[in-house]
Amino acid sequence: MNKELLEALNTLEREKGISKDTLFDAIENSLLTACRNHFGKSDAENVRVEIDRETGDFRVFADKTVVETEEDVMDPMIEISLEEAQKIAKKAQVGDTISVEIKSKEFGRIATQNAKNVILQKIREEERNVIYRQFHAKENDIVTGVVQHYFQKNLSINLGKADAILNESEMVKGEHYRPSDRIKVYVLEVKATSKGPRILVSRTHKNFVKRLFEEEVTEIKDGTVEIKSIAREPGSRTKIAVYSNNPNVDPVGACVGVNGVRVNAIVEELGGEKIDIINWDENPGNLIQNALSPAQTVAVFADPDEKSAKVVVPDDQLSLAIGKEGQNARLAAKLTGYKIDIKSESQAVDAVGFRYSDYIDDEEYDENYYEGEGYYDENGEYVGEALYDENGNPLEGYEEGYADGSEVSGEYEEYAETDENSENTEESDGSSDDSSSDDEQ
Repeated sequence: MNKELLEALNTLEREKGISKDTLFDAIENSLLTACRNHFGKSDAENVRVEIDRETGDFRVFADKTVVETEEDVMDPMIEISLEEAQKIAKKAQVGDTISVEIKSKEFGRIATQNAKNVILQKIREEERNVIYRQFHAKENDIVTGVVQHYFQKNLSINLGKADAILNESEMVKGEHYRPSDRIKVYVLEVKATSKGPRILVSRTHKNFVKRLFEEEVTEIKDGTVEIKSIAREPGSRTKIAVYSNNPNVDPVGACVGVNGVRVNAIVEELGGEKIDIINWDENPGNLIQNALSPAQTVAVFADPDEKSAKVVVPDDQLSLAIGKEGQNARLAAKLTGYKIDIKSESQAVDAVGFRYSDYIDDEEYDENYYEGEGYYDENGEYVGEALYDENGNPLEGYEEGYADGSEVSGEYEEYAETDENSENTEESDGSSDDSSSDDEQ
C-alpha cells in the first residue's frame, strides 16, 4: 500500500508539478483531521502525525497525561490511566506525558472520507497555484495559444494548462480568428482566483511589438541594440526608435535584417501592419526629425522644458509629414513625447515661433548681427542658420551651436579658424609693408 502511495505521489509531482513535500503535508493534515473528527475533538492540540517520506509509512500519536486510575480519566483524548500507561512504557508514573499510538484503521467511514476530501482539496489548490506561478512568470511576455471559441465578443485561447481571455478591446481591428488557429499573444495580467488563474492577453499592446523584435533580432536579445521607444496604432502602423551600444552595429539595419527578412517576419505576424524603424537620438531636435520620416524637415525648434516642438518642412512635404488623417505626426509625438506643431515653409514665414528671428532680440539682431546663409552637415542635411558676427565668430549666447540648438560642427570650427588665420595674415602683411616703406624713406 505504501509503495502504491509513493508511486501516486511521484505521478502527481511529474504530471501536475506538485512537490511530494506538499502532498505529504496534505496527508498529514488529513490524518490529523480524521483523528480529531473520530474523537469529536476538532480543536485537539495533542495529536501529531509522523510520516517516513522515504518509505511512505505513517503513524498517528496522541500525547496523553498519566492519571492514577481509570476512574480519574475525565477525557480519554488527553488522559490515560497508570495501568494502561505502563503497558506502553513500564516506567510511566502519574503526571507523566506519554505518546499513545492511534490506529488509523479505527477511524470511522465519515472521518476517512473527510481525510480523503482534505487531500483532494489540497491537490486541486496546489495545482492552481502551480499554474498561477507558471503564467505569472510570463506576465509582460509573449505566449502562443490555440483559438477555442468566442464568448460575448471575447475570445477564449488555450495556453496548454490554462485558458486565456482575449477581450474585444485587445483585438486588432480587421484580424479574424478561427477555432484551432495558433496565434501569439501578449500576457497583460495574471490574477489568482478560487477557480484558477485568470489570464488576460492582448494583441494591440505596443509591447507586443517590442517582444516580437526581441524574439526575432539577436542583437536586441543580447543587449547590443536597445528599443528606446515605441508608438503604435494597432493594425495600421508602428514607429520604433532603436539605439546601438556598439558603434560598429547599425541598429536599424539589425532590426531590418538581410533583405528585410527580420522585419518582414514581424509584419507578417502583425497581419501586414507597417513598421517604421528610426535611430534614437538624445538631441530632441534630431529625434523629432527622425520620427517624422519619411518626411524631410527644414528646421526643428524643440523646447525640452515644455515638451513641445515647432517643425518647418518643405511645402511639398507637408502632407507627408502630417500623414493620412494625421497619423505620421501623431505617432511621432507619441514616440518622442513632444507635442509637435508642423508648418510648411510658406506658412512659417508669417507664423510666430517658426522663424529663427523669433528666438533673437530684435534690437540686437538689427544692430549687431546678421544671419549666415545656412549650414548643411556631411550628409547634405540642413542643420540651421549659423549665427556669427562680421569676423566669423559665433554670437554671444550661441557659442556652442545654432539657433535650432544643434552643436557647432567641426567644419564650422574649421571655417572660423581659417577666417581668423586669414585676418592674422593680413595684419602681418600690413606690418611688413609699413616696415618696407620706412626702409625706403
